[in-house]
Amino acid sequence: MPTDLLIDNLTNPALLLFLLGILAVQLKSDLNIPENSSKFISIYLLFAIGFKGGHELAHSSIDMEVLATILFALLAASLVPVLVFFVVRRRFTTANAAAVAAAYGSVSAVTFVTAITYLERQEITFGGHMVAILAIMEVPAIVVGILLLRKYDREEVTISFGKVLHHALTNGSVMLILGSLVVGYLANDAQAEEIKPFTTDIFKGFLAIFLLDMGIHSGKRLNAFFRRGAIATVYAVIIPLVNGCFTAWISHFFVGGVGDRFMLAILAASASYIAVPAAMKMAAPKANPGIYLPMALAITFPVNITLGMPLYFAIASM
Repeated sequence: MPTDLLIDNLTNPALLLFLLGILAVQLKSDLNIPENSSKFISIYLLFAIGFKGGHELAHSSIDMEVLATILFALLAASLVPVLVFFVVRRRFTTANAAAVAAAYGSVSAVTFVTAITYLERQEITFGGHMVAILAIMEVPAIVVGILLLRKYDREEVTISFGKVLHHALTNGSVMLILGSLVVGYLANDAQAEEIKPFTTDIFKGFLAIFLLDMGIHSGKRLNAFFRRGAIATVYAVIIPLVNGCFTAWISHFFVGGVGDRFMLAILAASASYIAVPAAMKMAAPKANPGIYLPMALAITFPVNITLGMPLYFAIASM
């Protein structure tokens, strides 16, 4: 792994603000991002990546490579939850195993956004279709998680499968990024240029503040999470690294660009801590969010943006 890439990522202001948020909690500081402000920043980030991705997609052709990438993403979002479920079920209850499986089969939009800034520092581009893949991968993992729960512990399921599927498809983050993707696709170059200061110029600043907020939320869950034992931490480190490294390697067979291979690896390695917890709260209330949420947010997320990104980039660049 190139040492300069690792050092560059470790000194990234966005990451340092994430660590500052964790430190503030440990020191019992009253530092906090107002809830309404945090929600607005989330909406902004999803809109910006969706719009820019849609506009890039309008200038690219849908060829066999793009179709192969989409097919691989769907397979990954469907198969990863199955593999993760049977691995973690040895130590977790069925409900918790299904929730963890769904989280690691789904994706993190914030990790995706952070990966965009990482590629920009390397001056490497990626295809606009990767934004569509981000949205596509949210739903299959949730569906598979519910199906596994239904098969192995029917008593845990308290709501119909149809309602859970509807919730997954109409989840706010999925709707916003897909809608923004369509808007960006339909906008012409002049219209996109008019709002570029909003969608591009201030993007990194908002991302940094959002990661400060994520650090605060993570810090509040760390102590209780660590008291549950080391096995959840081990899973939260190993699962993303295995998924990301394998995807970065195997993508050489059907993806030509380094940027696309890297972004696909990031999607495979990331874990959802927004859409999946919302869905699992409805479908499996006995699943403990104190397990799968800190795994995704407090462990996997920082692992991916510190160690993971340089590692996936190095493999994707081979």
